[in-house]
Amino acid sequence: MNSRRNFVKKAGASLLLMGTSSTFFSGNTYGNNLQEKNEKNTKNQKDLFKISFAGYSFRHLDIDSTLSIMDQLDVRYLCVKDFHLPLKSTDEEIAAFKAKLAAKKITGYAVGPIYMKSEEEINNSFDYAKRVGVNLIVGVPNYELLPYVEKKVKEYDVKYAIHIHGPDMKLYPNVEDVMSHIKNLDSRIGICLDIAHDTRYGSNPVLDLQKYYKRVFDVHINDALGVGKEGKLCVLGRGIVDVQGFIQMLRKVKYDGACSIEMVTKKDNTLAIVAESAGYFKGMLNAKF
Repeated sequence: MNSRRNFVKKAGASLLLMGTSSTFFSGNTYGNNLQEKNEKNTKNQKDLFKISFAGYSFRHLDIDSTLSIMDQLDVRYLCVKDFHLPLKSTDEEIAAFKAKLAAKKITGYAVGPIYMKSEEEINNSFDYAKRVGVNLIVGVPNYELLPYVEKKVKEYDVKYAIHIHGPDMKLYPNVEDVMSHIKNLDSRIGICLDIAHDTRYGSNPVLDLQKYYKRVFDVHINDALGVGKEGKLCVLGRGIVDVQGFIQMLRKVKYDGACSIEMVTKKDNTLAIVAESAGYFKGMLNAKF
């Protein structure tokens, strides 16, 4: 518990030093020195992975509100969900969307998760990713469609990360299930490792990353209150997920993809939940283990 409190304190300090730091520390020598120390620590860590948000965290907000929050929290990468940019968007609508991201210095690094139950839906998804201009699709295809996914991966030369769902779905419940279906497929087909769902299933995301890191193309950073369906998702740092151990393993295997914070939110609490979670994760990254 003391360890948890220490990390929360560090997370709080990190949060204050994000996009809102200019508000709280403007003209404050202590604040400026603390910010410089924080930036120095981050550079010394030399993490290869990017801190990002999964678009699902902002499902109750429009894209303008989403980007405003991300800008305040200084998180510069977004996995784009189709409620912010529908699959049937025109080229003009995609261009306008990307211009909004660019104005906030935010990059859409992937699209998804996208559920795919037919070859037509797969075709539409790969075409969508190409038009958006990303080289990673986070997807959930029916098992029988995996050979067709492989065909499209080769055609488009993109990576495809299959999202795991823990005990909530029979389709891809954990990393082992994904690997059992893709081990003989093109190496560009891999895993979106959701650390909360993996934990809820009873697996260990730290060991799963260590074992399968070469096929982990995306990571969802979140937390859960327990194992099984009753283990509800929660704000990062309030549950049982071994975030510290996972960060250490990210560094050990030199993971260089995105770590997307993904939270279950409501319209009236989105800012509070994503800010606390982003602050906790950044604080953990700056902590000395």
